[in-house]
Amino acid sequence: MGICYQNGIGIDKDDKKAFEWYFESAKKYSHAQNILGNCYENGEGLNKDELKAFELYKKSAEQDYVNAQFQLGRCYYKGVGTLINKTKALELYKIAAEKEHTIAQNNLGSLFRNGEGTEKDFKQALFWYNKAADSGNKEAQFSVGEFYTYGYGVEKDEVKAFEYYKKSSDQGHLDAQFILGYCYYEGIGTKVDKAKAFESFKISAENGNVIAQYNAGECYELGIGIYKDEVKAFEYYKKSAKSGYSEAKFILGFYYVNGIGTEINKEKGFELYNEAAGKSGDENIFDKSENEIVDDLDKVNYWYHKSAENDNKFALYKLGEYHELGKGISKNEMRAFEFYKKSADQGFINAYYKLGCLYSKGIHLDVNKEKAFELYKIAAEGGNVDAQKSLASLYERGEGIEKDFEKAIYWYRKAMENGCQESKKSLDLFLK
Repeated sequence: MGICYQNGIGIDKDDKKAFEWYFESAKKYSHAQNILGNCYENGEGLNKDELKAFELYKKSAEQDYVNAQFQLGRCYYKGVGTLINKTKALELYKIAAEKEHTIAQNNLGSLFRNGEGTEKDFKQALFWYNKAADSGNKEAQFSVGEFYTYGYGVEKDEVKAFEYYKKSSDQGHLDAQFILGYCYYEGIGTKVDKAKAFESFKISAENGNVIAQYNAGECYELGIGIYKDEVKAFEYYKKSAKSGYSEAKFILGFYYVNGIGTEINKEKGFELYNEAAGKSGDENIFDKSENEIVDDLDKVNYWYHKSAENDNKFALYKLGEYHELGKGISKNEMRAFEFYKKSADQGFINAYYKLGCLYSKGIHLDVNKEKAFELYKIAAEGGNVDAQKSLASLYERGEGIEKDFEKAIYWYRKAMENGCQESKKSLDLFLK
């Protein structure tokens, strides 16, 4: 009856009555004790009481009820009704995982991956991720894809990575949807298929991925995998820009200035140019008198070169970006690095972030996570939202710096406060 009242099965939903039935049943049954613990933890039908929830999960777990063993592990991991104890969490997740509890298997994989409650062990992590992935857990499928991508505990295998990303994407995993689009676009682990790349970017964009929104806009702009549609390109660039993505702000400004996909609004366009540059008010780089920059991207590029000659830090940054992406000029990542460094030397915050990315990925450089950390930290403290998210990730994984979960949470939250929806997802996964 408790389940019926809680879920409104054949009767009106009533959390209070559900609690009463669970309370009576909990005197005899471990299953009911576990559900009652849930009621106390979430305040369903009564006042929230995490200490009581912990006691009930413990009582149920001691009777060998697998769901309670998992819940008790989660309590120890997060500090729900007890002190955080990652070693105890690992022990309980392992007990539940060995009984085929899928979420426990995935969480156990994450503990081994991150070295929480135990030594870091990629092979053990992959073993448990695989167990959960085989049972259809989308988080684990995504993690297995990452392990094959980066060669964690296994040889790199782009084909297998793609297979697992696709499985995860098919179940609605947001990051997998975006990465699947990238795989189709670049032909990583599969044949190049621009139409499928666009489909994946679009799905990810509709689910709030800022970069996917930008990519979908670019596909509509250039007719990549879909017919050209300037109005739709404008719409997706606008979504991405609204979420704070500086690349989208610049392109959106260009659209407003030239009336592409929307009515001409030069004031709005120049406002967006300056937002993309991280400037406002008296610091504006662009103003309405600079008409030579608004006609086409070739003229924009020309203006940047002219400005860069005078060490204009924003122009130097944009030249770095254009060389990195091959926009209007030949792609040249080494030149991109040079321009980003000159811009950073002038104190341009976004350039610090871009340099950090190049050091982190080892693009025309040796991978140097310590240097990436230093650069991300400067950019993050200067308000760059992408750097804040990247810095949080380094603290979470212990790359380039000692692992520090408090600082990871701090920077994920900072990025969230600045409108980064991806950081919310990362933080939710981190705290799971």
